[in-house]
Amino acid sequence: MEQVFAPWRIEWIRREEKNPDVDGCVFCAFAERAADRENLVVARSEHSFVLLNNYPYNPGHAMVIPHAHTGDYGELTDEQLLDHARLKARTFDALESALAPDGFNAGLNLGEGAGGSIKEHLHTHVVPRWQGDTNFMPVLSDTTVIVEALEDTYDLVHDAFAAQDGASVPDERCAVVFD
Repeated sequence: MEQVFAPWRIEWIRREEKNPDVDGCVFCAFAERAADRENLVVARSEHSFVLLNNYPYNPGHAMVIPHAHTGDYGELTDEQLLDHARLKARTFDALESALAPDGFNAGLNLGEGAGGSIKEHLHTHVVPRWQGDTNFMPVLSDTTVIVEALEDTYDLVHDAFAAQDGASVPDERCAVVFD
């Protein structure tokens, strides 16, 4: 197996100011804010929400985040776990409908050594993948190519969530809500 070293990423990991617009946990702040579109919150359920990643690996890179502020998966109640799992399933469906990927990478970074930048509030990454979606740019030029604007991706994914059974949209600036 080949390894690609990316030492420039350590600057981002060790940065002092994680998010200057947020006091405390960024995920807790986004869960409480009303400006869903501006904050890239695309869907909400009783115990979780879906946020498009501001620094995506691929178009449609989303995170399914429980409202509960914990980095320990075992601290979620059965109700929170079920809600998180159901919203993940809806996320796969919405991304499939909106973007037609060839597959997905999905997972949690739990604990200090797992490589996640926000370890105190667990979240599941869901990354759409297409055959041949990796190229030489990140390796040779320290450049990630994102082929679609986040706002355009938001619209596509929001519409796909809104088309699902049980979805409601309070107004055009809000995330899709599931009861």
